[in-house]
Amino acid sequence: MSLLSVNDAQTRILTMFEAVEATTLPLDQASGRVLAADIRATTSLPPFDNSSMDGFAVRAADLRETQANAPRILEVVADIPAGAEIASIQIKAGQAARIMTGAPLPQGTDTVVPVEQTDFTERSPGVPAPAQVAIYQALAAGSYVRSRGEDLSQDQVVLKKGQRLRPQDLGLLAMLGIATVPVFRQPRAALLSSGDELIPVEAALEAGKVRDANSYTLAALIEAAGAEVLHLGIAADRQDEVQARLEHAVAEGVDLIISSAGVSVGAFDFVKDVVESQGELTFWRVNMRPGKPLAFGSYHNIPFFGLPGNPVSAFVSFEVFVRPALEKFSGQAFHPRQRIRVQLTEPVESDGRESYLRAVVSEENGSLTARLTGHQGSGNLLSLVQANALLIVPAGVKSLATGAVIDAWMLTQ
Repeated sequence: MSLLSVNDAQTRILTMFEAVEATTLPLDQASGRVLAADIRATTSLPPFDNSSMDGFAVRAADLRETQANAPRILEVVADIPAGAEIASIQIKAGQAARIMTGAPLPQGTDTVVPVEQTDFTERSPGVPAPAQVAIYQALAAGSYVRSRGEDLSQDQVVLKKGQRLRPQDLGLLAMLGIATVPVFRQPRAALLSSGDELIPVEAALEAGKVRDANSYTLAALIEAAGAEVLHLGIAADRQDEVQARLEHAVAEGVDLIISSAGVSVGAFDFVKDVVESQGELTFWRVNMRPGKPLAFGSYHNIPFFGLPGNPVSAFVSFEVFVRPALEKFSGQAFHPRQRIRVQLTEPVESDGRESYLRAVVSEENGSLTARLTGHQGSGNLLSLVQANALLIVPAGVKSLATGAVIDAWMLTQ
């Protein structure tokens, strides 16, 4: 059987996924969720001209001849804290108003003079405004003023459909008075580990047994991709147990099923038979390292991924194939994972498959360099823990010399 390229496998998988339905959530529940529609500004920001400094609101024309040795003396006729109502305040020629940061500019003014450029620098709470103020510097109109709409205009698209909401996005929505937002429902992914050799994390080690690490790694990856996790636990190598756990996933209404371990020939027989009894399963040999064996299909029309059991292979296969599918499922706009160019500090060997090698990328003398984190066995999870990047050796390349420049995925969040 010929090996399928990574790109071809990704393309085939993504054609099977469409975004889930949309819903509406209160703003305080929307962190990390994916927008289901563009968001337009309901008002301009700032909504009114306001001061960017503590100082005095003035008319710039009153300061034309002002110099340090010839200050301009203005009558202070108003005191304007942030949040003040200023409709009745009118500043005339020769007058000024003390103003606080964020307070609206009163009628007749176009400039703010910071207190540091005046003879009144007292900022203690409760100190009243002076009767007059001396200003020592001329300023252009608009100085230290945040003009209405300078950040954004009413009806402007400020957030795009398909983007995950970050803390700063929520703050902007709050500033705009948008209390509920349209978002896509979070997909639910059922996660199954299979194999008689697996034991729970809290169990004592026995001869021939290993603790189930993939459940924890993959669950965290699923959540980071924007989905919820339904844990199906560890299925023993028995057809009735595998079927019972998969049927539980169906009953729970999950959108995706992910299984780890047993994709290689012979070890996946029970899961293969169960999946094919109520769906279909295709085994692919993908031209990549680690993670060559991959199973993809459906169970009761629910998309199904069968990932390798070795911890690093499961991690890399998820990042390459499952994460893009989950992101599309959750409605996220497609953004190819960013690659950076790095220079090798040591020679690298591969077997000709597209290889994802664990490495540490660091900056040296203004350039990004990379070194491997020890041997690249697919069971060596420590080398993945120590890595902050995956180096991508192209298919067909079997060796790269020190100094070669290649692509890398950064793993740091």
